[in-house]
Amino acid sequence: MFKRDLELDRKWERLMRMVESRIGKRPKDMHGVLFLIGVQELGKGKRNFTKEEKQDLMHIAICKVMSYAGYYELEGIDQDGWPHWKMVKKLPYLDLIEQEKILKMQVIEYFQREHDWVVDEPH
Repeated sequence: MFKRDLELDRKWERLMRMVESRIGKRPKDMHGVLFLIGVQELGKGKRNFTKEEKQDLMHIAICKVMSYAGYYELEGIDQDGWPHWKMVKKLPYLDLIEQEKILKMQVIEYFQREHDWVVDEPH
């Protein structure tokens, strides 16, 4: 398990460097990464968001990245252009460390699938 954690940490670090090189700023934490994904998925560009909208954007991001593991599915887009998701499989109970690992793996998958970013080490 330790080797797998190290591999995940390396991939995450490479992903953070890629994000930083593309947006000019490194996200401080998972919340920052989820916010970026949410803004991307909303598709309305960069603008000022209310606190509630920021929370909604992070929810959109979590649903999007967890959809790859079969937990959520897109229900539709509302009249304001915001995506709505429904849970199709209950999330397992995980401690905070395991939650962070799962999110990191799914965020990495998001950037690989949606943006063709390669975060694996070259051989």
